[in-house]
Amino acid sequence: MLIALNKPYGVLCQFTDADGRATLADYIVQKGVYAAGRLDQDSEGLLLLTDDGTLAHRLTDPRHKQPKTYLAQVDGAITDEAIAALRRGVMLKDGPTLPAGAEHATEPDWLWPRDPPVRFRKAIPTSWLRITLHEGRNRQVRRMTAAVGFPTLRLIRERIGRYALDGLAPGETRLLLP
Repeated sequence: MLIALNKPYGVLCQFTDADGRATLADYIVQKGVYAAGRLDQDSEGLLLLTDDGTLAHRLTDPRHKQPKTYLAQVDGAITDEAIAALRRGVMLKDGPTLPAGAEHATEPDWLWPRDPPVRFRKAIPTSWLRITLHEGRNRQVRRMTAAVGFPTLRLIRERIGRYALDGLAPGETRLLLP
């Protein structure tokens, strides 16, 4: 079984929480599935869940290089130089990243409002970029955009390999063919 979930902002990528915070159990009714990968509590978008260990390994193991594509809203008007640096790969505290696919993007018309909204500052614009990674370090997109001078304010995963959000609203699920 393979399930796509549009993980809402603020939901933990686990099924239980001793502090009573929102978890996957609030959205997934199927038993015996687990997340194939993670999204931070403050990230949104596509999360795949499965009961198939081999499939989970294929989706998450870096050796299989499943591309993961994200939309990132960043603080400031991102420059061509910053995009070029992301494409080359940037140096993080845990070493250099692989080159990423990176391009300017516009806020999509299908994007849902976030609760709470992203902070608004009249004097500082925000901009959007689409970034595709072939590795999956902890908070990697956020660390990469910060390294090039444009901290991430909002992060939505659109795609993992051939699987995409494709119109799922936050909290909605869809059964997929593996």
